[in-house]
Amino acid sequence: MSSSNYTKFLAALALLVFLGKTNSILSRWVANNWTSSDAWQPEREIAIVTGGSNGIGKQIATDLAVAGVRVIILDIHKPSSLPKNDHFYHADVTSSDGIRGIGKRIRAEYGGPTVLINNAGVGYPGSILEKPEIKIRRTFEINTISHFLLVREFLPAMVRQNHGHVVTIASMASFVVAGNMVEYACSKASALAFHEGLSQELKFYYNAPKVRTIVIHPIWVRTEMIKPLDLENSFQQTVLAPEMVSQAVVRQVITQKSGQVILPQSHISFSAVRALPSWLQEKVRNIASQTLKTVRE
Repeated sequence: MSSSNYTKFLAALALLVFLGKTNSILSRWVANNWTSSDAWQPEREIAIVTGGSNGIGKQIATDLAVAGVRVIILDIHKPSSLPKNDHFYHADVTSSDGIRGIGKRIRAEYGGPTVLINNAGVGYPGSILEKPEIKIRRTFEINTISHFLLVREFLPAMVRQNHGHVVTIASMASFVVAGNMVEYACSKASALAFHEGLSQELKFYYNAPKVRTIVIHPIWVRTEMIKPLDLENSFQQTVLAPEMVSQAVVRQVITQKSGQVILPQSHISFSAVRALPSWLQEKVRNIASQTLKTVRE
């Protein structure tokens, strides 16, 4: 390569790096409504974690407690143990009456929650035709509708203070659907739309630009949900530890940042699948479906 071409190459590379950093900075400021948060004070924060007795939720609850945040776990299962700063309430997140009752108890005993982590989720194997209706409905009730019910209960106080954080645990399935898990992917695409819509309403309807929103899209995570896929250690897909997801969530909460996090970051291209030509989109879905079908068989 001649010296002039080498110089052009370096200039092009520098431009790409500059554009990449500029894009990241602009995305971060736009997501946070061009506002900075007040100094982080963990002792004044109260975080609700749904589904916090197991899996990802349990790890988030543990890590937030270590960071000095008071944590309220809402779950139908009692956790095997509770860190010093964690508290447990038996709760069905699909019951609006139950959520209202628990909301009153929490505010009376601890004050108003400032962080809401919508983590509770379910997924059932099976095709559209073979899956019982009750499981289809339950998937949407927990993975999507509960987000509405919980936000309706706990967001108003955050809006009044112009301080708070709503975390949505979505999935890589928000972007790519595979056969045999259709209702799960639909519910996670809905969770993404919920996050985006909530962010818009905070700006244009509630005048609360410092209430942060974050959506997390992990690929497969080693929890009870994927155990049926890996009975003989035959599952060859990327599987994350709950700790990795928790670290991403806690980092966003502590830094008080809005945005979208894809885990692992090397899979960020999945978010652009719908921008691809239709034939290429279908190819991606075909690969996902065939992989899942092979494992289930």
